[in-house]
Amino acid sequence: MRVTFTVNGREQSAQDVWEGESLLYVLRERLGLPGSKNACEQGECGSCTVYLDGVPVCACLVAAGQAEGRQVRTVEGLAEGDRLDPVQEAFVECGAVQCGFCTPGLLVQAHDLLERVPAPSDAEIREALAGNLCRCTGYEKILDAVRLAAARKGAAS
Repeated sequence: MRVTFTVNGREQSAQDVWEGESLLYVLRERLGLPGSKNACEQGECGSCTVYLDGVPVCACLVAAGQAEGRQVRTVEGLAEGDRLDPVQEAFVECGAVQCGFCTPGLLVQAHDLLERVPAPSDAEIREALAGNLCRCTGYEKILDAVRLAAARKGAAS
C-alpha cells in the first residue's frame, strides 16, 4: 500500500508499505529520518517518540497505515532550519546527551511538556519523562536540561 502523510511540515509518501510495517520503520528506513531510535520495539523505552497530530506516541507501536493523511513531527522537526529548539540546545549545554539512543524521545517528550506546562515542577518533569528510559546519564543532567529550557523559554516570553 502507499502511505502519504505530512512529516515535519512536508508531505511525504512511502510506496509498497506492508500491513504490519511500523511508522518508525517508514520514518527511518523509507524516508531517511534516523533521529527516532529503534530500541525495544514494544513501546517501553520511549526512544522512538514522535508527535502524531500533536500528541507524543511511540512510533514503533503505530502501524504506518494509521499515519495516512496525518501530521507527524520527529525530533528533526523540532529545530527551525539550522536553529535548534531551546530544549535541544539545553540538552547539549547540560551534557544530557551521552550515547544518544534515548535522546530523541526525551527531546520530544520534554518539548511537549514545555508546550503544555511552561514552568514545570521537578515532579511534573519526572512524570512527563517517566516513559523514557536512559541507561547512561542517571537522569540528573536531563532534568537540568529541561529546567534550563523552561527558564529560557520563560525569559523569552
